[in-house]
Amino acid sequence: MPSAAARVLGLALFLLPVSAPHAEAAAAWSLAPAGTGRPSFYAEGAPGTVLQDTVSVTNRGHKPLTVRLRGTGVRIAFARTGLRVPARTRAEVPFTVTVPAGAAPGDRSGTITARGADGRTAAVPLRLRVGGPALSALTVEHVAVHGDRITYELVNRGTTTLVPKLAVRADGLFGPVLDRPARSLKVHLAPASRRTLSEPWPGRPSLDAVDVRLTVTAAGGAHDTTHTSARFVPWGGVTAALGAPVAAASLVAVRRSRRRRSSTEDGEHTDTEVEPTGAVT
Repeated sequence: MPSAAARVLGLALFLLPVSAPHAEAAAAWSLAPAGTGRPSFYAEGAPGTVLQDTVSVTNRGHKPLTVRLRGTGVRIAFARTGLRVPARTRAEVPFTVTVPAGAAPGDRSGTITARGADGRTAAVPLRLRVGGPALSALTVEHVAVHGDRITYELVNRGTTTLVPKLAVRADGLFGPVLDRPARSLKVHLAPASRRTLSEPWPGRPSLDAVDVRLTVTAAGGAHDTTHTSARFVPWGGVTAALGAPVAAASLVAVRRSRRRRSSTEDGEHTDTEVEPTGAVT
């Protein structure tokens, strides 16, 4: 038995007569959702669902109208894409909207456009809402200290768009050296997306070994914390005190240090990176 979508696309074009009350209206044609009172299309369904609706092309002119239909932004299939509408007639064209399998919950925007033979176009917006459970999940990764900046990467591992908040703390050998409370970032992180960002650190220590902790949160309970370590060494002073050969050997040793990442039992993780600069992470 054919599916509902196949039956919809198999329907014939509906042609309905319309009136032209005056000359200005008689010269126009329009595109709109079938029925009355709808300025745009709206569809809602779970991933994999095929939804159906009908678009109307109204020709109020005295001559036949030829138009071509096109859908953008979402997956739209028309019963016919090219049609000829007689004078003073309305054509109703069925179409389907397919919600992609595996699509994350949220809204999608699309457009149905008709283009006439004379180049004139008319468009109607279409909004598609993908159903499903909303999941808020966020991680902060690849944290490193480079000179006077802390770099990191945010990853949205949920199904909702997030506006993250970031808190930064660094503890040295003799106590805190940086403590910034949580603040909202100017970032809208879409599902499955990632952003590389950096946090300025003016006035960082010139000689210290610190533990840097970044904590990110977002609406819906999203939360993650990552640690990294940094050693600040005044290389000019080391070179003067130990001599160039010893400093060079120390630099080679630092360069050979490799970056590593491990998970802890409480869900926090550690990023460790070593670099031969004033900030040795």
